[in-house]
Amino acid sequence: MDARHGARAASIAPMLVTKAQARLSGSWRGIRSVGPALLLALVLSGCGINTIPTLEEQAKAAWSEVQNQYQRRAELIPNLVETVRGYAKQERDVLTQVIEARAKATQVQVRADQLTDPEALKRFQEAQAQLSGALGRLIAVSENYPDLKSNQNFLTLQSQLEGTENRIAVARRDYIQKVQAYNTETRTFPGRLWAMVYGAKPMATFTTSEENQRPPQVRF
Repeated sequence: MDARHGARAASIAPMLVTKAQARLSGSWRGIRSVGPALLLALVLSGCGINTIPTLEEQAKAAWSEVQNQYQRRAELIPNLVETVRGYAKQERDVLTQVIEARAKATQVQVRADQLTDPEALKRFQEAQAQLSGALGRLIAVSENYPDLKSNQNFLTLQSQLEGTENRIAVARRDYIQKVQAYNTETRTFPGRLWAMVYGAKPMATFTTSEENQRPPQVRF
């Protein structure tokens, strides 16, 4: 009886070994077919294939924040103008300059896909600078009206406008830094190679003279 079982086991063993070898061979072929694709993906990720798109999206997000803060400032101006008009109707020229500068600034917009156009950003910056100048003249005029300076609505607008100017300065700084990182990547190796693949172009940024690096001082 034991002899028969031993003979049977001896005949089955080679079959099991053959099946195991076939399975291992098939698994190895599957690994070899996936291996090159996986290796290529790892190499490309290590070489920075995603770096330029990532930096581009970060710069666009920073630009969106710049626009949000300028829009916030624009929304404060009508109430400011009406408050000043209630105490200083004779300052018609200054009030008109603010209204016109605000209208122009809100019309000049730069979409995310225009950030590689220096002229577009220049027009935006000039329009916002004109509005800042008009606001500065309005602020100077308010110094001549003590009753206006003590008005509660005026004081509230003062606080909101000052906070917004500070947020504008921070948003501009963040955008400049993000663009600098993006532009540096597109001009240096290996990012320059990927820039050619993507057709990436340098992004425009703000001019940063010593004066406009500091937020305007809003004092009423």
